[in-house]
Amino acid sequence: MNLERPVAPEPYSLLPAVPGFALRSTDVTAGEQMDERHAGGNVSPQLSWDGFPDGTRSFLVNCFDPDAPTPAGFWHWTVVDVPVAVTSLPTGAGSQPAPEGATVLRNDLGTADFTGAAPPPGDHPHRYVFAVHALDVESLGLPATATPTVAAFASLGHVLARATLAPVYSR
Repeated sequence: MNLERPVAPEPYSLLPAVPGFALRSTDVTAGEQMDERHAGGNVSPQLSWDGFPDGTRSFLVNCFDPDAPTPAGFWHWTVVDVPVAVTSLPTGAGSQPAPEGATVLRNDLGTADFTGAAPPPGDHPHRYVFAVHALDVESLGLPATATPTVAAFASLGHVLARATLAPVYSR
């Protein structure tokens, strides 16, 4: 299989610009190779955030691979309606129940959890864009059966600010 193909643009650069805020992790670093536990181990990294706007009423947290060899990338994890009081998720949160009031949507494998990095062997390093979106509503009103793409679409008019962190992984 020939995997030579162009690198996809940074996905959030294609949306209307919004202010940023701080997103950090004790487990992953922007532009650096993720540990194997965040790939085959399917362990979501620790995330914490602050500096979001005062009008924030909830968060949307997701992880997207724009470099997946599909026309639409690959959604690894989506959590909607995260209460504004929740400003961190521990290592492994993607395999635990969502914070009270929040809902984990099914990823592109069809499971309601975090699925780890799995680029094809020999492909260029994939970016795993972890994003926290500060929203102006307490709930997007989505059913648990909504897809991550529907959540991204539903959030567009409600995003006050966004923070991203994009480690990489390759085999």
